[in-house]
Amino acid sequence: MTFEELLPILGQATAETAQMVFWSTLLTALLGLPIGVLLVTTDRGGLAPLPKVKAVLGAVVNVGRSLPFIVLMVAILPFTRLLTGTTIGTVAAIVPLTLGAVPFYARLVETALRGVGREVVEAAQAMGARRVTVVTKVLLPETLPELVAGLTVTVVALISYSAMAGAIGGGGLGDLAIRYGYQRFDTGVMVVTVVLLILLVQLIQILGDAIARRLAHR
Repeated sequence: MTFEELLPILGQATAETAQMVFWSTLLTALLGLPIGVLLVTTDRGGLAPLPKVKAVLGAVVNVGRSLPFIVLMVAILPFTRLLTGTTIGTVAAIVPLTLGAVPFYARLVETALRGVGREVVEAAQAMGARRVTVVTKVLLPETLPELVAGLTVTVVALISYSAMAGAIGGGGLGDLAIRYGYQRFDTGVMVVTVVLLILLVQLIQILGDAIARRLAHR
């Protein structure tokens, strides 16, 4: 395949990858953040200790993190079809991408929140702050750089997941590499795709690190 033929296909594949990663990142942040907060607040000694809830939630998160992504994609095909009406394409790939990343990010959120000193929380409570206020005004602001860093790691993982989604027709750069590179034995397409994925990961990592550093200096 010539470069002129590859360019429009590469542009479309890059746009599909960006779409998958953007929406799955947004959904992961919206779902993973509260789950991570609940893992901390419902633990023994937390703001709202509910050991049974913590045990169930922790078990669900552990199961989600244990499943290899390619297995998860296949296992939830009926659920994906229920939500999107199809099991192939960019929109369908967002479902397993999100479900695979939420447990991962939730644990990163939990780790970040546990780094806040107990004395900081107790000081806020002594001043009459309610539990919701402690979370929104103390825990989350104190750990914002770590939360951004964790989200950056999650986005990088999602880029890798999105490439694997191409194995079942998820579209994007992974699909391009499989259909045009591997199946047609076109080494040039494979090399270009891999280089583009590496550049995309580096860009995300640099941007995320810069934002985290800036937040840490405030």
